[in-house]
Amino acid sequence: MPSSDHVDPRRVVGVEAEIVTNVTSTDFPGHWPNEDHSWGIDKFKNTFRVEFHRNTPLFAEFDLIHMDASIANTFRRILLAEVPSLAIETVYVQTNTSIIQDEVLSHRLGLIPLVGDKKALINMQWFMKPASGDPPQDPTDDNTIVLHLSAACERIPGVSRSETDPHKLYTNASVYARDIVFDPAGKQVTTFANNPVRAANPNILIAKLRPGQEIDVTMHCVKGIGQDHAKFSPVATASYRLLPLIKILKPIRGKAAERFAACFPRGVVAFEADEETGEKRAVVGNARNDTVSREVLRHEEFKGCVELGRVRDHFIFQIESTGQFDADELFLSAVSVLKAKCTVLKRETHRMLKKQALDARSGSGNAGPKKGDRGWAAE
Repeated sequence: MPSSDHVDPRRVVGVEAEIVTNVTSTDFPGHWPNEDHSWGIDKFKNTFRVEFHRNTPLFAEFDLIHMDASIANTFRRILLAEVPSLAIETVYVQTNTSIIQDEVLSHRLGLIPLVGDKKALINMQWFMKPASGDPPQDPTDDNTIVLHLSAACERIPGVSRSETDPHKLYTNASVYARDIVFDPAGKQVTTFANNPVRAANPNILIAKLRPGQEIDVTMHCVKGIGQDHAKFSPVATASYRLLPLIKILKPIRGKAAERFAACFPRGVVAFEADEETGEKRAVVGNARNDTVSREVLRHEEFKGCVELGRVRDHFIFQIESTGQFDADELFLSAVSVLKAKCTVLKRETHRMLKKQALDARSGSGNAGPKKGDRGWAAE
């Protein structure tokens, strides 16, 4: 945790009772006299840091330090919308006599997160939907996973008449995600042998049945991205926030220190013995847990005693995975997607400049905009 005394004031966004100050970044060339703020790859390598604070398969919390907000937001958007994952795309309903309509049942099934062999899922090909008027594409073991769900509700013979628990009265009274069965085809028998496709959470309730009701459906799963539908998003959420900064300007002791700590979430303010009086004194414990509610600024007794802020280039990133891939793997996938986008942009930019140079040499007159054209501006 950086101390408030060691953070450059230019990096701090001030948080006051009614307004937020110093919101504009100034670390660009020409803003500060006699200071070089030009961007360079070597400078970025020496200053940029990634610090992990928690990393589990389903949740990761880490800090991106000395990075521009536009790049941090790019990672967030890519995680939500452009990292591919597997989901149920088509549901073929053979029988559905439950109270849930076919389209609602299909929607519920599509939103169930799936897991399976990671390497096999990554190597799956894309199922390309045919254009209007073209014949439909046949699914193959390279681009489609087939699942089945079959459940019929019947009375269990011999149950006491006084029994009221439907799970003791009927079979398949509740249909859960664990009832979905993977039907491998072709090479999927080998590639998914050790880790078959299944629901990430087996306890997701799909439907409730009563005697005489039945569900029998076949599902085709394909690879997609969250930009097309939220069911393909591999994260439950991906978010970031700026690192809170709390600076205590005057000593706060005794009962006032307890009231001061009550203005913040648990753990943000700690206590230590004051060197002069021996009373307990409020100090900053763990500022990253603060929600910056500004509650402390509402109390007159703490006016002038504390400053609140946020570090503009220190991002606390949180990723919740739906289970198909680990949370840290998803972040690396987002980095790969951004890298691929930059490669395409670089290649197309070189191609455009090369074309303009060839047009200029050939005298075709397409080298650039001329006076009178839209977008032309006098230098």
